[in-house]
Amino acid sequence: KFANLRAYYGFMWGHPGKKLLFMGNEFGQHDEWNHNGSLDWHLTEQPLHKGLQNLVQDLNALYTSVPALHQLDCMAEGFDWIEGNAAEESLFVWTRYGKKDANPVLVVSNFTPVERSARRIGVPEAGYWVEKLNTDSVHYGGADLGNMGGVESENVPASGRDCSVCITVPPLATIFFELQKKA
Repeated sequence: KFANLRAYYGFMWGHPGKKLLFMGNEFGQHDEWNHNGSLDWHLTEQPLHKGLQNLVQDLNALYTSVPALHQLDCMAEGFDWIEGNAAEESLFVWTRYGKKDANPVLVVSNFTPVERSARRIGVPEAGYWVEKLNTDSVHYGGADLGNMGGVESENVPASGRDCSVCITVPPLATIFFELQKKA
């Protein structure tokens, strides 16, 4: 359940639109909030609940610090589907864009309990793609499968793009990559 929730939260923060959680959702409270009582803050003493709370905190920090995730949030030019039809894999891939000087962000969500290793995904630009956040991180209660901090694109066409990356997509996870532009 927690892996599904972490993957979904990553999806929601990476997808355009405003983000909305109800009280207690940020740490995975089991019961619906009751105005006559307090939130079940004691749950954050348990590792999975604390991991979810850490994830929401890091997603908020990522969202506000990476311009491509918020600058053109309500504009069509801020979003581009890379793979929206990989239904057999339950994989969704898109790019987020900000204003002129903002680095693009690649978001990859896997909604199956199956690891997608050596998965080739088209990217809009060549270069090094830094793994900015991975909801499967052990810091959030995950198994820590990932891409060793990032991947270099290759001149191999995929997903209708001229270049691509070959990545590990953890099961039930969302990962964010930001293009590292050369100065």
